[in-house]
Amino acid sequence: MSRRAAVLGHPISHSKSPALHTAAYAKLGVDIGYSAIDVTVAGLPAFMESLRGDGSWCGLSVTMPLKSAMVREVDEVRGAGAQLGVINTVVFEHDGGTVRRSGYNTDVAGIVESVRYAGVASTPHAAILGGGGTSAAAVAAVRELGASHVDVFVRDAARAGDAEAAAAAVGISLTVRPLTQAATAVAGTDLVISTFPPRAADDLAEELAALPATGAGVLLDVAYDPWPSRIAEVWSGHGGAVVPGLEMLMYQAAEQIRLFSGCDVDTAVIDVMCDSVGLPRRVF
Repeated sequence: MSRRAAVLGHPISHSKSPALHTAAYAKLGVDIGYSAIDVTVAGLPAFMESLRGDGSWCGLSVTMPLKSAMVREVDEVRGAGAQLGVINTVVFEHDGGTVRRSGYNTDVAGIVESVRYAGVASTPHAAILGGGGTSAAAVAAVRELGASHVDVFVRDAARAGDAEAAAAAVGISLTVRPLTQAATAVAGTDLVISTFPPRAADDLAEELAALPATGAGVLLDVAYDPWPSRIAEVWSGHGGAVVPGLEMLMYQAAEQIRLFSGCDVDTAVIDVMCDSVGLPRRVF
């Protein structure tokens, strides 16, 4: 029987996940069809209920704004997802006639691997832009990279709950700061992770552009359409290294593909994934 998987989110038409997954499954020679499905937070419980009794499903990728809400729709949350209370992956585990839904967070690994390749400093001075679901994974990744403190810049301090909960879970100190302070604060920072949606950091980018170059570190901008983003252009112009969100997406997708298919994801698979979305091939 052909297996099914999909990426869920709202909006979802821009997603590159179908290209990444489809290329990988073709290379692996496994029969998994992968699609994009628009699902809102309000519609998520009904959608998940509709999958019961359909034994063809093997996995779901979960993007914004569903990463916190999906925790309530699974039977168990494992690994980093259990610490963070935020998941981006659901695996359907079949045992006879029983199907168990397990949640994971592969965003943490995606962030760590992508910024390590870019040469981020050990025990980096780090800052995160935005406080939503992806910021929780960013906090955990910063901790894994050796940082003991992180500043999180948000427009509304009341919306930094995911980041604050993540910091408490992984044991890193965190300060929530207003976005109006971000430009001068992050200009010379070792690692900046922007979790904002596309174009939401454009005003901040213009503030950074007006500042003198200060030997910027590494910027990961999780938004990847359009690319390069304005903040990526400014950061690069100030001499910093830029990690495109597509690279993070590729790394976290590689772990999802392993979980969904049960296959190893080697360099040959990574190559076709890179080709599918126009990422330069990396030497791993």
